[in-house]
Amino acid sequence: MRKIVVGAFVSLDGIMQAPGGPEEDPTGGFKFGGWVAPYFDETMGAAVDEMFAKPFDLLLGRKTYDIFAAHWPYAGADDPIGTLFDRITKFVATRNPDFKLGWQNSQSLGSDVVATLRKLKSEDGPDLLTQGSTDLLQTLFHNDLVDEMYVSIFPVVLGKGKKLFGDGASPMALKLVSSKVSGSGVTVNKYVRGGEIVTGSFEFEQPTEAELERRRNLT
Repeated sequence: MRKIVVGAFVSLDGIMQAPGGPEEDPTGGFKFGGWVAPYFDETMGAAVDEMFAKPFDLLLGRKTYDIFAAHWPYAGADDPIGTLFDRITKFVATRNPDFKLGWQNSQSLGSDVVATLRKLKSEDGPDLLTQGSTDLLQTLFHNDLVDEMYVSIFPVVLGKGKKLFGDGASPMALKLVSSKVSGSGVTVNKYVRGGEIVTGSFEFEQPTEAELERRRNLT
């Protein structure tokens, strides 16, 4: 059984658009491309190494695939991430059946992405690791397909842009299994699924008349 693992760099307000550079993804008038670079240090490098330590295939949305395909194959033989990404399988979600996957070892997920991913998850093989791919992530969260998450939260508020979570995510509890803080203030967190959401209450066992009136006024 394969797992789907989300890897994400996010701002404090949950935005993950264009972390790598000013021209990576300026759509929607996004002005802060490259916001990750000033915070990247040895701790962040070790976190990336940990995320890539186990065998994995990449799971990418088409726009992120384009970004990666225009960069990593040209990074040079001495770049360990470039050579790794070049070698492994890239599964790509695209709505265009005629889209040409020019990067070696790339495969389309086809017209029914969810069905294909369910099939891939049921098979033996390396885990499926996302990078970027905000549109694809919404499909994964909506269909409850995510098993683990590596989320690095950067101490910056970006105001607007593409977010990790949209409005259609399936509710789920997560368990924090590791967390560290970099010297630049980034919190590096790994989560696994934690079962159903459990709720509780800090309310009085017997609500006050003021509380009952407040509830009536809500409707």
